[in-house]
Amino acid sequence: MDVTNPNNNRDNVEPTQHRPLETLIEQRKAKLAALRARGIDPFKNKFTPTETCAQARANYAEGRQVAVAGRITAHRDMGKSMFVDIRDQSGRIQLYAQKNVLGDDQFDLFRHLDLGDFIGAHGTMFSTKTGEISVRITSFVILAKALRPPPAKWYGLEDTELRYRQRYLDLMANPAVLELFLKRSQIVREIRNFLHERGFVEVETPVLQSIPGGAAAKPFVTHHHALNCDFYLRIALELPLKRLLVGGMDKVFEIGRVFRNEGISRKHSPEFTMLEAYQAYADYETMMELVQSMVCRVAEKVFGSLILEHKDSNGNVLKTIDLRPPWRRVRYKDLVRERAGSDWFDISPAERRARAIALGAEIGPEYEDFEVTNAVFEKLIEPTLIQPTFVTHALRELIPLAKTSPDDPTTVEVFECCINGQEIAPAYTEQNDPIEQRQRLEQQVGGERQKLDEDFLVALEHGMPPAGGMGMGIDRLCMMFLGTESIRDVILFPQLKPR
Repeated sequence: MDVTNPNNNRDNVEPTQHRPLETLIEQRKAKLAALRARGIDPFKNKFTPTETCAQARANYAEGRQVAVAGRITAHRDMGKSMFVDIRDQSGRIQLYAQKNVLGDDQFDLFRHLDLGDFIGAHGTMFSTKTGEISVRITSFVILAKALRPPPAKWYGLEDTELRYRQRYLDLMANPAVLELFLKRSQIVREIRNFLHERGFVEVETPVLQSIPGGAAAKPFVTHHHALNCDFYLRIALELPLKRLLVGGMDKVFEIGRVFRNEGISRKHSPEFTMLEAYQAYADYETMMELVQSMVCRVAEKVFGSLILEHKDSNGNVLKTIDLRPPWRRVRYKDLVRERAGSDWFDISPAERRARAIALGAEIGPEYEDFEVTNAVFEKLIEPTLIQPTFVTHALRELIPLAKTSPDDPTTVEVFECCINGQEIAPAYTEQNDPIEQRQRLEQQVGGERQKLDEDFLVALEHGMPPAGGMGMGIDRLCMMFLGTESIRDVILFPQLKPR
């Protein structure tokens, strides 16, 4: 007999007005006390599985002896026999307990196990009449007693805030969520493998910085008591990595957490994971090839295809993303002209502002002219770029750390890789002229010299080789690969307002 329906579980209890959570917890504590009174302390027991649940199923052979362990997720009492499901990271397997095999005492002990408890079991493989691969238990040991019942909806926890706030419950209740985060781990591993194979050196740079730089964002501030000064959580990885180019490391990368004290939305988190890579004697074209090759490599290694399908909960295809190269290349200004009018860059700033508002772009009263244009791009154009697109030659004011385009001094040698309607990776030819770099950064900070990273500028004065640099939002990349609609769905512990 198979145990696949949670409604069959005699212990699949939920807190109700008749059985509040406190009562259920007390009942489980009483069971733990009873175990200890019998000389059994689950938390002191040890057990070594011979294989995972998935391996046991994959290597099925009638009568083969195995030792498996996991959390009990289903339980069905048949009188003189019982079926339970256990689950580990790899998946589930069914266990079959018989009174005449275990004996009266052990069988009674097995009967009083609860959903959520961890057990280890020795036994032999067999297949039920319906073809369910199972383990006939010859002995077992209790490895942990769950003092709280599982989530109210064991198969499919649906409370979104609870899923984010207590992610461990989400992982317990939703195997698909666990699989998603295992895939995320594989994605990051393949990125590292790709870069290592290309000769990049992985490094670590400070999270605490005296001057936050490398991006235009509001930082989080903290105070160092021993030094009696303020520090900032980094908003980017860029400037320390470029110091390493100055020092003679020709190919460097870092995957690290970045913090920006700004809004929270479907695409934005105050804490997120960034990959940044820098290569000497390269430019934005080099980084374009790097990004395309890396994303395709990850897709093939982790998902086995360059065609990705985003599906709804019923399996219906909502969106298809084709990663097969070559990816489209188009200039930033050309996209703006297509959406906002061929004369966009010929009309006055006041006319651009009025037209942008009429088109539906959100324009703040403090926006400068280049920010008005970029609002049109970010709000009206970028969300339409579902298929991989390299948007090149953005406006010069947007990226003060990039080199000016030789054919259009109002733009810089840059691209934004957009997939799935959002920016995945910006990259550019790095500015290595220390004089021009200082001028550009001074323009950005508006004369507030205390915001200039003087050490970075001094480093440039020692000489930095021409280079290409790339940043990639790992969370957004995972959203694209895994078909999620919110960045919180690919972050294990997203930031939430305290209760």
